[in-house]
Amino acid sequence: MKTYTATPADRDRQWLLVDASGQTLGRLATQIADALRGKRKPTYTPHVDTGDFVIVVNAEKISVTGNKLADKRYYRHSGYPGGLRSRSLNDMLERRPEEVIRLAVKGMLPRNRLARKQLTKLKVYAGPDHPHAAQQPKPMETQP
Repeated sequence: MKTYTATPADRDRQWLLVDASGQTLGRLATQIADALRGKRKPTYTPHVDTGDFVIVVNAEKISVTGNKLADKRYYRHSGYPGGLRSRSLNDMLERRPEEVIRLAVKGMLPRNRLARKQLTKLKVYAGPDHPHAAQQPKPMETQP
């Protein structure tokens, strides 16, 4: 029996909807990363993008355990000497809550061209509304 290998022609992509309110950040990010890569499907192939599109709503209502709101830091550098800037998780949730989930999922994907392409299938919104109603997203089952 030959090993099955998915091709871009026979992949079946769906749109999944995730409500992030009350969910733990890291646990939700692992499930989203698996859905983006296609690891939840029997047709998973590591070198082919077989994953689904994921829409995350209510990103501002994400929860974290412990004292991470004050202790967790996000760093970025301008490229100039002395250009390192940092923000706490609490500041990031106030300013750009979508970026918190996007960075958490990005950290759980491999570092290659395929993963960068898979990350573009993640759509994150701070509130309960999203512009993807025409795609008829199905709710994704998430473990608490």
